[in-house]
Amino acid sequence: QVQLVESGGGLVQPGGSLRLSCTAAGFELDAYSVGWFRKAPGKGREGISSISKSAGRTYYADFVKGRFNISRDIATSTVYLQMNNLKPDDPAIYYCAARTSLPGASTWWDEGKYESWGQGTQVTVSS
Repeated sequence: QVQLVESGGGLVQPGGSLRLSCTAAGFELDAYSVGWFRKAPGKGREGISSISKSAGRTYYADFVKGRFNISRDIATSTVYLQMNNLKPDDPAIYYCAARTSLPGASTWWDEGKYESWGQGTQVTVSS
């Protein structure tokens, strides 16, 4: 099982930006497809975005399209989630997760398909 570590969370004003990072401790993340999920208080965990192993395929939830961008840096074995125009309903704990299978249009958001998870990083949006 891959151990994942998220970073980059914090406090930002509405309309601001944050970039989250996901790395794998002791493993090359390049061998895995990676997804980002979030869980807000009182809500279930929801899929935000996913990127395939080769970065050839990316997927986004409708509520972040045009605002968030997922990418991966093969050289540093890091997956990023660039979050722009953050809104008051974006605060949550954000998790990255890894899977050995390729995500598809109907499965990228299925958290049961991901074998490994990080501990999460808190994102707060407040003026």
